[in-house]
Amino acid sequence: ACDVCYFIYYLYYDIYCSNERKFNKHGYYLLQAMRFTMEEINSARNTLLPNVKLGYRAYDICSETATLLATMDLFSRPAFPADQLLLNTTDYEPKAVALIGPDSSTYAFTSASILGYFMFPLISYEATNEMLSNKKLYPSFFRTISSDKNQVLAILQLLATFRWTWVAVLGSDNDYGKQGLQSISELAETYNICIAYQGIIPSYSSSTRPEMIKMINNIIQTKVNTVVVFSSKRIASGFFSLVMELNITGKVWIGSEDWSISTKVSGLPKIKSIGSVLGISTWALQMPGFANFVLNSFERNRTQTDCQRDQEKLMCIQDCDICASLTAAEAPLDLADIQSAFNVYLAIYAVAYSLHDLLGCSSGNCSYSKVQPWQLLDKVRHVNFSLHNIPMFFDQYGNPPFGYNIISWNWTGDTVSYNVVGSYSPGHRHLEVNTTLINWNVPTSLCAPDCPSGYRRLQRGAHICCFDCEICPAMTYISDKNLYVCEPCQKWQWSPAASQTCFARTLEYLEMSDSLAVLLLVIAALTILLIATVAAVFLRHLDTPVVRSAGGRTCLVMLASLASACSSIYFHLGLPSHISCILQYSVFCISVTVCLSCIAVRAFQIVCIFKMSSNLPKAYEWWAKNNGPQMFILIASFTELFICILHVLLDHPLPIEEYSKFPDKIVLECSGSQSPVTIVELSFVALLSCICFALSYIGKDLPANYNEAKCITFSLLIYLLSWLAFFTTSSVYQGKYINAMNIAATLASVLGILGGYFTPKCYIILLKPHMNTAAHFQNCIQMYTTKKSDY
Repeated sequence: ACDVCYFIYYLYYDIYCSNERKFNKHGYYLLQAMRFTMEEINSARNTLLPNVKLGYRAYDICSETATLLATMDLFSRPAFPADQLLLNTTDYEPKAVALIGPDSSTYAFTSASILGYFMFPLISYEATNEMLSNKKLYPSFFRTISSDKNQVLAILQLLATFRWTWVAVLGSDNDYGKQGLQSISELAETYNICIAYQGIIPSYSSSTRPEMIKMINNIIQTKVNTVVVFSSKRIASGFFSLVMELNITGKVWIGSEDWSISTKVSGLPKIKSIGSVLGISTWALQMPGFANFVLNSFERNRTQTDCQRDQEKLMCIQDCDICASLTAAEAPLDLADIQSAFNVYLAIYAVAYSLHDLLGCSSGNCSYSKVQPWQLLDKVRHVNFSLHNIPMFFDQYGNPPFGYNIISWNWTGDTVSYNVVGSYSPGHRHLEVNTTLINWNVPTSLCAPDCPSGYRRLQRGAHICCFDCEICPAMTYISDKNLYVCEPCQKWQWSPAASQTCFARTLEYLEMSDSLAVLLLVIAALTILLIATVAAVFLRHLDTPVVRSAGGRTCLVMLASLASACSSIYFHLGLPSHISCILQYSVFCISVTVCLSCIAVRAFQIVCIFKMSSNLPKAYEWWAKNNGPQMFILIASFTELFICILHVLLDHPLPIEEYSKFPDKIVLECSGSQSPVTIVELSFVALLSCICFALSYIGKDLPANYNEAKCITFSLLIYLLSWLAFFTTSSVYQGKYINAMNIAATLASVLGILGGYFTPKCYIILLKPHMNTAAHFQNCIQMYTTKKSDY
């Protein structure tokens, strides 16, 4: 007895259909789960609904028509037949406050469409179609099983985990299978999975057998090793019967949650011959006491004598004889039954907790009031409770917070067990699989094997999984984000052929700390010291004949210019800067120009004295009187200076990064090193060298003390050879050591002039002082004159 009873309308999978009269074990256990839950909630120990009892009316459904009639019966009153319904939502009194079921998505569409209009809460325990999550179409629909959207994501992530990218996908010929097939097809490309073949599995019959055989042959022709079967257990059972008949073996079958742990499929004779099975299943949750309740129900069935007399205690609605003859051994409670039973358990408790909140039962006593379904609907939307440490609530789409287990069929003889090898969490959309728990060799299912490292894919045909391979050339790389394009490296990067990444280029410049640079710096320092020593010797003996014949004070200018040319090497070392780029060639060119112009002047003076004095007696006098030597040196020096200024203004020498010389290096150098102005700059120096050489050649037969031809020729020969070697090397090599070559050429030219022009004179000054006298020089001139007159 109760103060008030609230009825729950219950639709469950048919125990048997009247046209088949075949017992359905799974439907029977769903009914028992409903009875178990009702008795638990209504027991004196349960304080969820004090002074309130829940009642129920159960309907056996085996077709969409039966579902429609059962749903319409909710709203029928004595004055109205079941097939007539008042559409005035304020003037109806339904027989119950909530509906639990049905198990089929196809049937759920019918019930959810009708009940959504009346805002009547419907909670399904097995309808998984994602379209039922549309709250605009089905505002009062909820479920205690995860939707197919999550199941599809779990399947796709499972395929991606094992790199099964070349697969066939089959769906059963109902809303469940068609929607699952469509969802997998739409999302497969996101996971780089190619569907080689897809098809709809009809119910097995003699008329559909040829179609199903053709479907299986198509799967064989595509050469896939992995087949996804998104099907109901009934259709999957007929399909796999034909697969075994055609002796299809060695494949991996991915099962949807409806059949993956169903004994209707795993119990087929010789089913283990089809290959390996990985499946999706709902979380295996337990209902304490349910197994004993089921055993007791079988005992009560056998002792029931008159099931028509006591309708409230019926365990079979349509045929008492079927239930009375059953035993627990004939209808074992398997994992699929337990999982679905728990979903029923949660659905009824969701209604009970919603009533608890609506009736204000928190105080320990529920208030009596007439409950309308639309009032209960709002509470169901926000229900939040926990059963046996399992949290339960509905999200905005009416879905529970549950995910899936990944199970593997494990055979021991002819007995199958379902090993949990992974799980899928819908909240994080994350799949975890422990491959060590899979006790069979995982095959591959690819249209084409992976390309070697550093190769790109060239798509072959319509499927992205079918491709040829092509090596990525140097300066490109293949990225994991795009396996079809060889991405170019950045300007500051490089890569060899067949590379998967780019590497930073090495900065290439001649550092001060480089061993070769240190050696050159030491030589330069010694050269400057030597120049200073020669300058000191010449300065000390400035008024001696040897120094005067060499040019006198002009020699000091020459030595200073050589020291300046030698110091230009410091602008070639270290990181290039704006100042170093401006000065590295300009300082040398101007310095050498000064030195060569001094040599040219001195050679010209000697030639004038000894060669041209008789023919042009006043030429030298005019030359000396009008400061010819000084003017020539100034004009030549300022001409070179002007060219250098033009070089700076026109070319703007700046530090640059040169990328084209080496694939893996960035050469730090100065711009404008090969510009036209630079060529003019160097050409002017070359012109002075030629003038010096020509004048020295003319004076090759002068007195020994005045004959500079050999010295100048030797000096210029070293000078020209050093720079010829430099320009030859720079035409074939452009690395950091080109600066070292430049420094070496500079030092060689400086040392050549120093050694060829000044060293012989230092030798006479220091070691042959008797030759550094006016008498000796006069004697040499007299001998030259006598010899010339003889000719």
